[in-house]
Amino acid sequence: MLPRSGTASVDRVFRRVLLAILAGIAVFLVPWTVYLGLTLPEHFDTSQWRVAWVGFDVVLLLCFAASVLLGMRRSRASVPMLAATAALLCCDAWFDVVLDWGGPDQWASLGTALLAEVPIAVFLMLRARALLAGNARPRPLTMNDITVRTNPNYQRLLRLLPATSAELRAQLPSIDVPAALLTLTHAGYTRRTRDGRWRSVPQSTNEAKLEDYPEEDRPKLAAYLDAKYDHEVRLVAWAAERRDTFDGWTAGSRAGIRLSYKDLKEFEAEYLELIHRYAARKPGPSDEARDLAVRFYAFPEPKPAELA
Repeated sequence: MLPRSGTASVDRVFRRVLLAILAGIAVFLVPWTVYLGLTLPEHFDTSQWRVAWVGFDVVLLLCFAASVLLGMRRSRASVPMLAATAALLCCDAWFDVVLDWGGPDQWASLGTALLAEVPIAVFLMLRARALLAGNARPRPLTMNDITVRTNPNYQRLLRLLPATSAELRAQLPSIDVPAALLTLTHAGYTRRTRDGRWRSVPQSTNEAKLEDYPEEDRPKLAAYLDAKYDHEVRLVAWAAERRDTFDGWTAGSRAGIRLSYKDLKEFEAEYLELIHRYAARKPGPSDEARDLAVRFYAFPEPKPAELA
């Protein structure tokens, strides 16, 4: 059971205090910025000019190097590092252009900012966002999805990915592999990478409601949903009966939490982002990896009499 008071109350108080501090700083910076704009001189001679800029570029270099190392390790810390590197690039572009404006290097600084520094910063921010949010957005379930998910040949093929076409044909001699790959690619389930191997594409579909589909598709959709939930019930029962035979290859938790409908949808979205983000960090299974069934369910808590 998740805490409904105590720690949660402290977190809310801390959040409010933090937001109040940040808002106060933002308000203070308005008159301070105006004051600086009115009082700072147009020209100013300073010492340690070389040290300041060389030091800044050393920090920028270290950020790029750290981003590479963290990216190679597929560490979650690469997200804030990419954001920090992008911010430093924007700062570099701003000061280069402003401080060189009116001088012989103004156009070189402007060109470098527009053609290199700012585009690279935007790319790094977009990459950080993709790593943070995951690479699969929830979308409506389509009849093509049902066709793919109910076809045993397609499911057998998907479980063998990543693989080359030749490897798939060798392991699935009874299946027309090129035709299956074409269908799966058109449905958005597979893609071919530069190394010639076929890989599966992460999927995330919203819960289907019969009233959202044409009348002629509802029988097929209803049968699919009935079969899906029947399989889920049997799967959970199977795992419960064998819970002592998995040698530690299990993980799970139960919790109760009071949420609004909007909160529930936000919680679900964050859960899906976590799944897709973690999967993106692990593009290829290691030799000791095993296929695991991962499920997330949230539903109104029943009354005791309803479980009797």
